[in-house]
Amino acid sequence: MVIKYPNGKSYSHDAEKIKKKQIKKKDLSFSKRGMTLEEELNESNAYYLAFGKAVIHKKPTPIQIVQVDYPKRSAAVIKEAYFRQASTTDYNGVYRGFYLDFEAKETKNKLSFPLKNFHQHQITHMQHCLKQSGLAFVILRFSASNRIFLLEAAHLIQYWENQTKEGRKSIPLKDLEKIGYELYYGLSPRIPYLDIVDQLIAQVRK
Repeated sequence: MVIKYPNGKSYSHDAEKIKKKQIKKKDLSFSKRGMTLEEELNESNAYYLAFGKAVIHKKPTPIQIVQVDYPKRSAAVIKEAYFRQASTTDYNGVYRGFYLDFEAKETKNKLSFPLKNFHQHQITHMQHCLKQSGLAFVILRFSASNRIFLLEAAHLIQYWENQTKEGRKSIPLKDLEKIGYELYYGLSPRIPYLDIVDQLIAQVRK
């Protein structure tokens, strides 16, 4: 299926499915090799929902269908479609009375996370969420070193705004080790990121 952006450029849905290797954390990761960060977060969110901990979902991206084929009377195949608008962030929901909004990204880089993985409309969206007292953050995975970090949106925004002034195009891993929160794989949930969100909530309520 071919989906086109508003500017007319094509986007291959099949190509988007070609994901990076799953991050390993000791022996806990061996049974889940091949899963993407998105799939692992979806699995974690399903666990949180099933046990009444939080309601967090991946945001659907609205598309405009242009061409549909009907190879069979009972089946329809979308052949061409367009994204109606640029997406904001990947996930949103509610936890302990707080609105959560976050993006999930992966990189093959070993020592830094490229800022080009983000877009201005995503930064603007997170700024709006922060102004409404929401909890906004990003979950970043280094596939080469098997490490995941949660970084608060305020820090990401600062790096984004300083990249023009300082010429820096990425967030160094050493910086993430200082200002981010490292996440470690578990069994259920797979990525227990709400443990870190609890710490963020505690800071807000001080």
